Amino acid sequence: MMKCEEYKEHLADWHMGRLEPADAAELEQHLNTCADCREALAATGFVLDSINNLQDPEPPIQLKADFRAMLDDFKAKEKKSVFRGNIWSWLLQPRLPLAYGLVILLCIGGAYLLGRSNKQGQEAQERKQAMLLTMLDNPLASERMKAVNYTGDLKEVDKRLIAALLATLNNDPNVNVRLSTLEALAALGDHSEVRTGLIKSITTQDSPIIQLAIADVMLKLQEKGSVGSFRELLKQKGLDDEVRKKVKETITKLI
Repeated sequence: MMKCEEYKEHLADWHMGRLEPADAAELEQHLNTCADCREALAATGFVLDSINNLQDPEPPIQLKADFRAMLDDFKAKEKKSVFRGNIWSWLLQPRLPLAYGLVILLCIGGAYLLGRSNKQGQEAQERKQAMLLTMLDNPLASERMKAVNYTGDLKEVDKRLIAALLATLNNDPNVNVRLSTLEALAALGDHSEVRTGLIKSITTQDSPIIQLAIADVMLKLQEKGSVGSFRELLKQKGLDDEVRKKVKETITKLI
């Protein structure tokens, strides 16, 4: 006659129908008289059913690496004593006992929730960008200003939003909105589309305030590609004297 500990080792096999008929009958007879084993069977069944019902999300690569590192660290520590070594051997049995099943369930569940959270975060970013694109077309300058300022809260920006910001910089009738847009674009200077757009914008600006500010931005970004546009700007008639001086200084510092 087996002991409870031995019966519990066969609970997962019984739940999945892998026990021989004679062994299954013996286990079922024992379950009729042992409340502790019945409780263990219920827990085992819950773990296995939960794993089977998951949609098998692909865990992120970093999560896999972290979990493997956790297991390696755990095994190294457990080898320090015979008792803990026996526990580790028990956990790695192919029968997938309750404790090991719980570990796997938690890791898979964590990967699923992490993937779902990332997807929801990306969808939220896309909705916010769509909202900002709409606000940039608002007839009220205050709303367009808000949209420009909100771009600083975005973790990522796509090409549509960059193009909309460049269009605002070049065409918005309100100088304050254009100045704020320039500041927002300067913060996105690691995007090649932004740098290219700013260089093209130099000769289209007619406000001395914007012209001075864009010179500062090009210096901050150390954008040597802007030298040609600044030289074209110097050829414009009626250019403000302060702007002309600033542009010459900027060219000298960039070349």
